[in-house]
Amino acid sequence: MSRVCLTLPTHRACTGTIAAIGEEAAYGARQFGVEVHLLILDSSPAPVLAEHRRAVAALPPSPGVTLHHLDEDEQRAFLHEVIGRSGGAPRDRLLELMLPSRVSYGACTNRAFLIAQALGCASVHRRDSDSRYQHLAGEPVFPLHQELTYLGHRADDVRGSATRSKLPPGTGGRRVTLAGGSFVGEMSVDVAEIRDLDPDTYRELIGLSIPDGYPEIWRGHLIDESFRGAGDTVFDGDRTTLAPVSPMRVDMCNIALDHEVYRRVPLPPATDTIGSDYFLIHLLHDARMPGVQHNRHIVNFHTAERRTDDGFLAYQLRFVKFLLSKAYLNAVYARTAAAGDALLDAEGHIRAGEIAGFVRDSTGLDRASSAHRLDVLDDAYRRLGDRYKTVADILVERRSRLLDEARDDMADFALLMDHWEALTRASAEAGLAGTR
Repeated sequence: MSRVCLTLPTHRACTGTIAAIGEEAAYGARQFGVEVHLLILDSSPAPVLAEHRRAVAALPPSPGVTLHHLDEDEQRAFLHEVIGRSGGAPRDRLLELMLPSRVSYGACTNRAFLIAQALGCASVHRRDSDSRYQHLAGEPVFPLHQELTYLGHRADDVRGSATRSKLPPGTGGRRVTLAGGSFVGEMSVDVAEIRDLDPDTYRELIGLSIPDGYPEIWRGHLIDESFRGAGDTVFDGDRTTLAPVSPMRVDMCNIALDHEVYRRVPLPPATDTIGSDYFLIHLLHDARMPGVQHNRHIVNFHTAERRTDDGFLAYQLRFVKFLLSKAYLNAVYARTAAAGDALLDAEGHIRAGEIAGFVRDSTGLDRASSAHRLDVLDDAYRRLGDRYKTVADILVERRSRLLDEARDDMADFALLMDHWEALTRASAEAGLAGTR
C-alpha cells in the first residue's frame, strides 16, 4: 500500500484546521486506498499546543490514517538523530537551519520532507493553518483528490484524464512531480491595504519582485496577478491542466510534491521571509517537469494575530525580506530557466549539485541592487505614512543587517543543499518512532 504524508506546519491556534485536515486525511485513505500519515509540525506556544493536543486526540479514528503531532522538542530530537546519522558537519549549524528560532516557511516544510522520508512516504501534501476548504453541495472540496490522482504517474499515462494538456514536446515520459491549486479569499500577503491606500506605490513595491528585463506590458500583468490567487472563483466542478506548473498559479497552502524531488533538493531555510518556500515550483517549471494545476482552491483568511500592530509589523518585515531575497533568487531563476532540460540527469532527476552551484554563485552579486530596493522601500513606506512609517524607521535601523541576511540566506541554502541528500538518506534509515 502506498504511503503519503499530509502535513500541517503551524505556530498559531488552528483547531478548526486540524479537524478539517483530519477529514481530508480520512477521505484520501478511503477513496484511494492509500496509507495517509497526517503530520502536524507544531511550533505553537504552550497554551496553544495544549489546545492542539486536545484537537488531535478528538480526531475520530479512521482506517488507513496515522497521526503524528510533533512539538519542537520532538522535532529537534528527530533532527539530532538524522544529522548525526548523516555525518553532516557542522551539526549545530545544520540543526539551526532545519529548526531555526525564527519563522521560516522553507525550514518547516524541509522538516516535513525529512519526516516523510522517515515514514517511507511517496509524496508530501502541504496545507496551512490560515486556510479552509471550499464546499460543493455541502461536501468539502479536498485538493488531495487531484493530488493522489496524478502525482507520481507517468504524464502520458494520465494525459487522457486531464481536462487539457499543455505538455512540452518530449516530456510525456516523465513523472508528474507536482500537483497544486491556488486559493480564494483574502490576498496571501498583507498588501491589500497598500493597494487601497496608494495604487502607484503598490505597483512600485510589487514590481520589485519582478525580474529585470520584462516588457512593461508583462510586468503590469504580473503585478496585477501577484498574491491574488484565483480571486473570487467558486468551485463548480473539476478542471485540470497537465503541464509544467507556473509558480504564479499555485500556492504553498495547496501543493503536493513527489519524493523524487524533495529527497534531492530542499527549500531555502531563510527566516522571516515570505515566499522562501516557492523555490521547488520554479525549479520544476524551468526543468519542464510535468505537473497538474487544478481548481480545488483553498480558502485563505487572515488570522486575528496578523491584524494586530505586532502582527502587521512582523509581516511587513517578512515582505521586505522577500523583496530583498528576489535580487538573488531571480538571478538563480534566470540560470535555471536558461538551463531547461539540462537541469535533469539521464534518469530525469534534478541535478542537485548544479542547483547548489547556481545558488552559491548568487552570493557574489553586487549588493547595490539590494541597497536600491531598500531605498525604494523606505521611500514607499514613508509615503504611505501612519504605521507604515514605523516600518521605514526600522528599515533604516536594520539596514546593514537586512542586506547581510539577504546574502547570507543564500549561502545557508547552498550549505543545506550540500548536505541534503545525506540527510534524506539518513531520515529513511532512522524512521520515526511513536504516533499521536
